[in-house]
This record gives sequence, C-alpha cells and structure tokens, in this order.
Amino acid sequence: MDINFLALLVASFSTLVVGFVWYNPKVFGTIWMKESGMTEEKMKGGNMLVTFAVSFIYAFLMSFVIQMLTIHQTGALGMVGGDDTIAKPSYVAFMADYGMAFRTFKHGALHGFIAGLFFALPLIGTNALYERRSFKYTLITGGFWIVCFMIMGGIICAWK
Repeated sequence: MDINFLALLVASFSTLVVGFVWYNPKVFGTIWMKESGMTEEKMKGGNMLVTFAVSFIYAFLMSFVIQMLTIHQTGALGMVGGDDTIAKPSYVAFMADYGMAFRTFKHGALHGFIAGLFFALPLIGTNALYERRSFKYTLITGGFWIVCFMIMGGIICAWK
C-alpha cells in the first residue's frame, strides 16, 4: 500500500481552509482573539506567509498519522514487514478480499473525529490548563482540530 502524497497534501491544505473559516471574526475569530490574548497589532506584527507555510508543514506531518489511523490496510502491510512483494499468499488473498474495505470519507471522518476528541482536545486542554487559558479557548481550539482531523481523515481515507 503506497502513500498517496497528493491526498496528504490536499488534506493538509484543508486545515488552512478550515482555519480561514473557523477563525473568521464572524465565526470564532473574535472570541478566540479575546480568549488567547491576541490583538490586531500582534497579528500584523508577524510574517503570515511563514505562519501559513509552517502550519501547512505541521499539518502535512499530522496527515501521515491520520493516514495510519484511517486506512486499516496500512496495518496489514505492517504485519508483513512493509514490503508486499515478499508477502505470503495469505496477505495477497486478504488484500484481494479486503483491500478497499472501509475506504470511505465517512469512515475516515469517524476516525478523524475519534483522534481529535481523544488526542488533540486533551493535548490542547492540558496546555491550556498550564497556560491559564479559558475553557472557551480549549473548546474553540480543540474543536478546530477535531473538525480538521475529520476532514483530513475523510480525504485521506476516501482518496484511492
């Protein structure tokens, strides 16, 4: 099972699209700025091109993990050492029967939701506790990553 780099790139780009909507002042942007202590002056002081580029790189790194969480056949390949050319006939038969099982947007989004809820949200929540950030901040930022992981998972899992 090869890595679909195009799917990973599109999924990574989707985080920027979600961010533009999510952090828009008409959605959660104004509340997030208040809860995070961010001001317009601070926002203008940074290099947004670098911010978006590094954000994209981070999302691309996350997409590799999302792929492993959403495409179950990746685990089967791992069981044979990662090289399907030396796999036993049982692996070939398994992939012939189940190679595309559970490869839907809905299934990927479900696993993305689970990863966001049980990994991203607690991670952000823990940091927020030590940074003395509000529960609103945790919900806005955690919710962003839950939605991003759902969309990333859906794209990666469905793209064959």
